[in-house]
Amino acid sequence: MENLNIIGIEKEKAKVLAEKLNKLLANYSVFYMNVRGYHWNIRGEKFFELHMKFEELYNDLIVKIDEVAERILTLGQTPYHSYATILKNATIKPDENVFDGRECVKGILEAFKILISSQRELLDLSADANDEGTNALMSDYIREQEKLSWMYSAFLNK
Repeated sequence: MENLNIIGIEKEKAKVLAEKLNKLLANYSVFYMNVRGYHWNIRGEKFFELHMKFEELYNDLIVKIDEVAERILTLGQTPYHSYATILKNATIKPDENVFDGRECVKGILEAFKILISSQRELLDLSADANDEGTNALMSDYIREQEKLSWMYSAFLNK
């Protein structure tokens, strides 16, 4: 029992999961700021439609950021919480001064690709650790983001 954390997961496996979740948290944090920028700066054709969709997306991302951070805490670790650490660990890079709707959507699709890949990796790790909480969270995120990827891709295909 000494090697188990408070929720019954092996401490070493929980630590590895939390490290991967922290990288996911960093990616979600940068993605969130990118989408806020898209929302603020969008111009031109489809402004109203995209402005609203981007707001829906960043509101969803802020919830996910909180859920991932709380999962890291539940596993007994500390979530990243400084800009420097987040930027250092994120694969998604800041996207500045993007005004064109199609370019914004391309940025969203690229971010989803990175997030989904990372979350699939976490599915494998959480299954191995018998961590149903992380597994369920990642499974829900993947299902939702695969659908959103299809929908945003449809926007690009005229």
